[in-house]
Amino acid sequence: MRVNNHKPHHSFQSSARVINQARPFRVLLANAKGGCGKTTLATNIASHFASQGEGTALIDYDPQGSSSDWLSARNSNAANITGIAAFKNQHLNTTRSYALRVPATTTRIVIDTPAGLTGHGLSDMIQASDLIIIPVIPSSIDIRAATRFIKDVLLSPSYRTRKKPIAVVANRVKKNTLIYQKLERFLNSLNIPFIASFRDTQQYVRASEHGLGLADYAQKDNKDRLEWLPMIAWLEQQIRLQNKFLKK
Repeated sequence: MRVNNHKPHHSFQSSARVINQARPFRVLLANAKGGCGKTTLATNIASHFASQGEGTALIDYDPQGSSSDWLSARNSNAANITGIAAFKNQHLNTTRSYALRVPATTTRIVIDTPAGLTGHGLSDMIQASDLIIIPVIPSSIDIRAATRFIKDVLLSPSYRTRKKPIAVVANRVKKNTLIYQKLERFLNSLNIPFIASFRDTQQYVRASEHGLGLADYAQKDNKDRLEWLPMIAWLEQQIRLQNKFLKK
């Protein structure tokens, strides 16, 4: 189906090419380990951008299609987000492509990636993004997996050619537990910003059922939204820095 800017909030497009007029800022959510909360972060970041009046596109590369399902359930009264089900045109033997059409008014692109992202696929996605956020959950297996993935990112040809901001967030945390303290020590030991911790709460589940993010709710001072403030501040800082660079 063709994207129509005048259609509701769950319009989808599966192929074609990106329109690069005033190039959108592109946020990549990635971790080779599944189940770390990439889709929760992707959908909530997209809803934040949309709620700020930004022309927002959510590109779903995960074959599970969770971001696409979220957008299909999105309330028509919520801020508009253009959805692109990129996974529908992906084949195992082809290089991942960002040749996807987004509306010319798009200023923010959020990219949800599949588990198992490595090699050329990872490098291609890094090349076609401006910023990388890596979610990690508190478990020994996830900490080891995150260590390997961060190494893969830093050694990828695209990142070595042009370095770009990377940050890590702790997801589904229960603070004051030994495993969270271990995760916190690990993340603080990295030469990468550890920008936020998000608690394990049912509010994300309830919001997701209706295609909503925390930013879509009127109450702005609840505990979960307050946890997002450091990451939002970091995101906006990186966007300002890039805009300043592009104006030179």
